[in-house]
Amino acid sequence: MRIALGVIVLSAAAALSGCGKQGLRELQSPANGPDDFLVLPSKRLDAPASYAALPVPTPGGTNLTDATPKADAVAALGGKASAVTASGSAVPSADTALLASAGRYGVQQDIRSTLAAEDADIRRREARTANIKIFPEDRYADAYRKQTLNPFETSAWWRNRGVPTPAAPPEER
Repeated sequence: MRIALGVIVLSAAAALSGCGKQGLRELQSPANGPDDFLVLPSKRLDAPASYAALPVPTPGGTNLTDATPKADAVAALGGKASAVTASGSAVPSADTALLASAGRYGVQQDIRSTLAAEDADIRRREARTANIKIFPEDRYADAYRKQTLNPFETSAWWRNRGVPTPAAPPEER
C-alpha cells in the first residue's frame, strides 16, 4: 500500500510540475493582450529656456517628449545624437571607415525580412511535434537547439588550434 501511495504522490508531483509558466520562453503568445515591448516611455517634461522659441504645433508632427531610440542609442554609445536623422541613415564622418569595413563583403538590404521569414519557417516546422511531449520542455530551446552554440566546446576548439581566447566562465556541472 505504501508503494502505491508513493507512486501516486510522485505522479501527482510530476504532473503539477508541468503547470509552471515559462514566460518569454514561449514561442507563441498565450494571451491576446497588448505587447509590452511596443510601449515606449516618453522623455521627461522640462520647461524650455524660452517659450517664444518653441516651434508651432503641427498635426502629426514631432513633439519634444517623443522618443528617439536611434539617436538615444547613438548618444549612449558615445556618438553624436545630432548626426542621426529621422530615418537613422546619417553616419558621422568618424565612423565611415567602420561602416566600410563592416560592409566590405556586401550588405543584404532585406536581411530583416529574410531572417523573419526563415525564423517563422523554423518555428512552423518545430511546432509540428511541440505538443507531442510527455513531460514539459523548454520549447524555445528545443526549437533552436540546432542553432545553439556551446561556448565551452567552441573555446576548446579554438584553443586546440593555438588561438588565444579570453577566459570563459567555469562549466556548470
